[in-house]
Amino acid sequence: MSTTMPTPSATDSPDRAGTDARTYVVRTLGCQMNVHDSEHMAGMLEQAGYSRASASDDAASNADVVVINTCAVRENAATRLYGNLGQLASLKAQRPGMQIAVGGCLAQKDRGEIVAKAPWVDVVFGTHNLDALPVLLERARHNEAAQVEIAESLQVFPSTLPTRRESVYAGWVSISVGCNNTCTFCIVPHLRGKERDRRPGEILAEVQALVDAGAVEVTLLGQNVNSYGVEFGDRGAFAKLLRACGQIDGLERVRFTSPHPAAFTDDVIAAMAETGNVMPQLHMPLQSGSDRVLRAMRRSYRSSKFLGILERVRAVMPDAAITTDIIVGFPGETEDDFAETLRVVEASRFSSAFMFQYSPRPGTPAATMDGQLPKEVVQERFERLLALQERISSEESAAQVGRTLEVLVAEGSGKKDGATHRLSGRARDNRLVHLALPSGVLADGGTLPDQPVGLDDPRLAEAADLDPRLPRPGDMVTVEVTRSAPHHLIADSAVDGGTYAVRRTRSGDAWVQRERTRLGGGDDQYGHGAPAPDGPVVLGMPRVGTPG
Repeated sequence: MSTTMPTPSATDSPDRAGTDARTYVVRTLGCQMNVHDSEHMAGMLEQAGYSRASASDDAASNADVVVINTCAVRENAATRLYGNLGQLASLKAQRPGMQIAVGGCLAQKDRGEIVAKAPWVDVVFGTHNLDALPVLLERARHNEAAQVEIAESLQVFPSTLPTRRESVYAGWVSISVGCNNTCTFCIVPHLRGKERDRRPGEILAEVQALVDAGAVEVTLLGQNVNSYGVEFGDRGAFAKLLRACGQIDGLERVRFTSPHPAAFTDDVIAAMAETGNVMPQLHMPLQSGSDRVLRAMRRSYRSSKFLGILERVRAVMPDAAITTDIIVGFPGETEDDFAETLRVVEASRFSSAFMFQYSPRPGTPAATMDGQLPKEVVQERFERLLALQERISSEESAAQVGRTLEVLVAEGSGKKDGATHRLSGRARDNRLVHLALPSGVLADGGTLPDQPVGLDDPRLAEAADLDPRLPRPGDMVTVEVTRSAPHHLIADSAVDGGTYAVRRTRSGDAWVQRERTRLGGGDDQYGHGAPAPDGPVVLGMPRVGTPG
């Protein structure tokens, strides 16, 4: 199990004047696995004595060390990396001693080529040797030369590394790394290696530690979660793991991503339906609705099997929100093939979808296939698919109007929150909900900052003085949906005195303790401001990224 680093307290915050600690920023490009890997990178840097840059310095990349954790799934990954590196070059020229490190999938793929193209980069490391980052940084400083170190196989299981997570209510837990599938469009198995599974006891111990630290939500993470257990000879291990999570007191929400349709079995569906804290949400990658294209992609299922899975899921979880991934313009895709994708999407009724225009990845079989399609053909099909899914998403969201939902309030706010003075959070099915507070909760119609700037923030009040109508990040709020949009719901029921109830949680309490400690207002009983004997656990809110 990972040792998780504490959130800096008021006495060791990187915001303090005169600090001697070198500061760091970690930039994450790509999928959920990269987000979790970045948490490990931050944890290792803090264990090595680095301090996280302040929020303002983070936004400006004003730090002694900037780490970019890269993705290689799509063609624009390299463009994004070198765009970031170009911006950092001028900053580095103005900041003596600044170091730039590049890790992740693109680093594993391009290796020394990164330094050749951007000679101001100090360190390049891959997906198999995350643990080397602090040593490589120090070696680059000492030798005054770039250090490129890429391992060909996993050196240390990432979950054993220190972890630095940012919030207290939800977090990722890796159950496996790597992938045994051979999809012709995907470079991930080449860059992350064959699947390696953690033992169930290790996973459950980490989940329990997160819950003990205040978490109420956990997302189980792997490239193909429902093949979990194959390495140690138990094909039913994932369903058993879901059921075991259901026995953990205080764990209210369990999610997982991403499964593979070919290995998605009925025992997993039964475990989802029969385990109270497994959420009615499923991300099921389709990729294409054409059986011919699926065969060319080397996806070992067909559209009828895919639709059958959705039918069985909805039979036992009628309110499940199902999302997907779709690739448009795979080599050789005909208009008839694309029509099949439209047909399956219409039948599937996805609440939302990650849709991508095919881009060839060097080193994959699809990159050299005949029938590479012109950009204008792919673009036109993509726009048709987008319009279809937008209509379906809008209809599915509209069906939520009038429903009563319990929302886990998130830390931070989206663009719509600042304009409408609403808070944001996620419903049980993971839909984004913007909810209004009752009138009078905030003095003079004010707004709440993403992060408290002082101990007088009303959310940090003692329990006896806390307005019972004011939720804190990590608390649950029951509201009624009053309006909808394709990608979010509006719940303004509190404005007119309708459905609105706040349920305090351990996560909300932990958030208050952490923020008070950060602001110098007291000890953190949850261990987020000072190390606990076995290492505190600081959790990070899962963010939807590019699915694998």
